[in-house]
Amino acid sequence: MRTLYFDCFSGISGDMVIGALIDAGADPVQMEEELKKLNIDEEYNLSWGKVVKNGITSTKFDVILTSKSEQTHEHSHSHEHEHSHGHEHSHGHEHSHGHEHSHSHSHGHEHEHNHSHVLHHHHGSRTYKQIVEAINEANFNESVTNRSLAIFKKIGEAEGHIHGLPLEKVHFHEVGAVDSIIDIIGAAILIDQLGIESVQSSAIPTGSGHIHIDHGIYPVPAPATLEILKGVPIASNDIRFELTTPTGAAIAAVLAETFGSLPAMTVKSIGYGAGTKTFENHPNVLRIIIGEIQ
Repeated sequence: MRTLYFDCFSGISGDMVIGALIDAGADPVQMEEELKKLNIDEEYNLSWGKVVKNGITSTKFDVILTSKSEQTHEHSHSHEHEHSHGHEHSHGHEHSHGHEHSHSHSHGHEHEHNHSHVLHHHHGSRTYKQIVEAINEANFNESVTNRSLAIFKKIGEAEGHIHGLPLEKVHFHEVGAVDSIIDIIGAAILIDQLGIESVQSSAIPTGSGHIHIDHGIYPVPAPATLEILKGVPIASNDIRFELTTPTGAAIAAVLAETFGSLPAMTVKSIGYGAGTKTFENHPNVLRIIIGEIQ
């Protein structure tokens, strides 16, 4: 059985998942074509390339928002500039994509996510219902559709639980952002493309400390991340940073059938996906291992 193992020794985020899948041999160009079915491709450009994190060559994936997504010109330009070089992007844009939701927006960018829209005419924050409609109307294949919907439902239920709202009333300020939609559906496309039959994962380290989100200063893990990880083994570590985002947590929580150490397998390919932040003592990468389990 062709199995994918998430080795989350430095946490997991949506962009790290896609970077690792590309690094393991998935085709990002085919993913980019598939994503056009959502009809929001004028709002973003995709970027991927090799970076070195503490001695490990890995793939950094980014969604670069365009002015069409109603970002400010300066903001979209700064992304284009930052990602137009082959260098390691270790700091200066934690707000962008390494931690892809507004929980890490501590410097005045929270408002941006309220302006992007699914299917053009939807302004303001996206609702769970709008995201489901957009996925269903895109006519992805069945496994991509089912995986994408399941991950969004997991996040929607967590947000609804925290805010005391039924699922259909949940508005996605952070998860509704273009970059997170790309991360979730892109990951489903690449996993399908690689012919993965089962997914397993290590325990998930969340990090520690505090973060700034729309509602103020919150502990790490953020409430949505912790809610999503109910029933999932959490690994402790003393890194004072948000290692796992709601999107990354939901991808692991929904797709992994079991959590534990690396299963006995014949390894076929390995991929390293780079996070945004660089740490002094360990590489901030997600490792995926793909192999055959007898």
